[in-house]
Amino acid sequence: MGLPRLVCALLLAWCCCDRRAMGVPGEAEQPTPELVEVEVGSTALLRCSLDSPGNLSHVDWFVVHKEKRTPIFRVRQGQGQSEPGEYQHRLSLQGPGSTLALAQVGPHDERVFLCQSRRPRAQEHHIQLRVYKAPEEPVIQITTNGISVNSQEPEEVATCVGKNGYPLPQVVWYKNRQALKEEKNRIHIQSSQTEESSGLYTLESVLKAQLVKEDKDAQFYCELSYRLPSGNHMKESREVTVPVFYPAERLWLEVEPVGMLKEGDRVEIRCLTDGNPAPHFTISKKDLSTGEMEEQETTDNGILVLDPAEKQHSGVYQCHGLDLEDTTSLSSDTQNLLVNYVSDVRVTPIAPESEEGGSLTLTCKAESNQPLTFQWLREKTGQVLEEGPTLELLGLKREAEGGYRCVASVPSIPGLNRTQLVYVAIFGPPWMALKERRVWVREDTVQNLSCEASGHPQPTISWNVNGTVATEQEQNPLRVLSTLSVLVTPELLETGVQCTASNFLGRNTTTIFLTQVGLTTLTPDSSTAAGPSTSTVSPHARANSTSTEKKLREPESKGVVIVAVIVCILVLAVLGAVLYFFYKKGKLPCGRSGKQEITLPPSRKSELVVEVKSDKLPEEMGLLQGSTGDKRAPGDQGEKYIDLRH
Repeated sequence: MGLPRLVCALLLAWCCCDRRAMGVPGEAEQPTPELVEVEVGSTALLRCSLDSPGNLSHVDWFVVHKEKRTPIFRVRQGQGQSEPGEYQHRLSLQGPGSTLALAQVGPHDERVFLCQSRRPRAQEHHIQLRVYKAPEEPVIQITTNGISVNSQEPEEVATCVGKNGYPLPQVVWYKNRQALKEEKNRIHIQSSQTEESSGLYTLESVLKAQLVKEDKDAQFYCELSYRLPSGNHMKESREVTVPVFYPAERLWLEVEPVGMLKEGDRVEIRCLTDGNPAPHFTISKKDLSTGEMEEQETTDNGILVLDPAEKQHSGVYQCHGLDLEDTTSLSSDTQNLLVNYVSDVRVTPIAPESEEGGSLTLTCKAESNQPLTFQWLREKTGQVLEEGPTLELLGLKREAEGGYRCVASVPSIPGLNRTQLVYVAIFGPPWMALKERRVWVREDTVQNLSCEASGHPQPTISWNVNGTVATEQEQNPLRVLSTLSVLVTPELLETGVQCTASNFLGRNTTTIFLTQVGLTTLTPDSSTAAGPSTSTVSPHARANSTSTEKKLREPESKGVVIVAVIVCILVLAVLGAVLYFFYKKGKLPCGRSGKQEITLPPSRKSELVVEVKSDKLPEEMGLLQGSTGDKRAPGDQGEKYIDLRH
């Protein structure tokens, strides 16, 4: 049996030697190809580097794919020509014929290229083409509305997508700048890839994790690592925060604004918790009569709004929270709320009154939970009269009548104060503004006439004419205002209107004279607005002997006089210009007494008449006449004619 085994071994050795000697394809050791790296879309330069270059004018190029050689280009006598196929329009010869340029490189071009020369002997050179493409910026997206810390297995946190990269990039997940690695039952990273029609890859990676309460502010992001001909690179996504749900451990109350509160403030009482999501809140206040906590009406987000805050809002408050997921209930510590106040400001006597020359003592009191200061002001002027709760008024005169205000304030809390107004009355007959007044009106229009008076006791006002509408209103306990609407008639223009104020101590009267407004009359009181005009007789300017206040100014006729003078000057200027014109023409003799005839052509002697016409109203012309001492007949309308015919 030994001989046959020996024969078989010899035959096998001979066959192996014979196959190696014959150079059977695939059996010889393949040389290491040259590596060429390019980016997608660029041009790859494939250099045919042979051991013995010899004559490169006769070279054949092949692409090797799945151990199959496919001719793609040939060089003959230094001239190149592409073979039909996918590379036909992208290959060109560079230089003396040793370099082949492949344009618009794509992922499908990542193959082995081979150049072959048979002169002077058969030689081959292999080139491995590597193609790269940087992926787009990674896009991260939260894929959950929130993760509960009570979850028993990893839940999906976020998804990272990197599009159009080649070759496939690598993804790394980070939390707070720390790389995450697979951890059983804690962290799981699942990645998938999609090859596009262009040959580029889209990578999608999903991070799943179990989170804890401390992860509520954690920053997650993903990183794509890839290679280019220039080296290794990476791109990072934006950072995201994932909602983490965890039960509340405690509740507390918060009050805004912070600091001392006062009546009138807008106060918000809100419940806060360390849980997420927040439980359902209710706020209760302790009832002082029963000692029980009573629920208060709050907004949807558990906020109690006190607007405006009042002293009865002071008290003890507490917050309650109910977790709807596990039905657990929590309560906060009680908190005391204090609303500082000033109330019930009162002045005695309530209605102070005195005879003229007498004295009064006003006393102010108020209630507050803080120390108070008092101040007295004159209502009409705002002048500070006294600091303190008591105001002494000595030697009273009619001018002292009116309002006095007591201000009670808390110095330690700016803006916390209350006031009380009281009117001091001085016995006496009514006061009127003026004995008489002139009002500019238009005939056959409705005019509102107002009359104001003051006194103690409060006077009543009456009119000596009947109006269509009469209103009377109290300005304060000492003053009354009456308004009468009348139709302006010729009778009223002649007689005027009287208003009379009276009380049991006396009476006083004001006469209102109505003056018709002319077309050219300019007065401060004239009104061109539609509807009835109004004239008010105010008591601020006293006509009484005891008053020290200024009288109201009566409208003056200065405007009428000025306008009349200006118009007369213009008329005289025109007349003078005409006379001067004829004088210069030599047609107006001067220096003779008696009438002189102006020389004119016979046909025109009877035609020349110079008319000087004034548009002044009769009363205005009267003013001018009064200044020269001349008077005009009643029928004269203010026109002057100079007859130049005789």
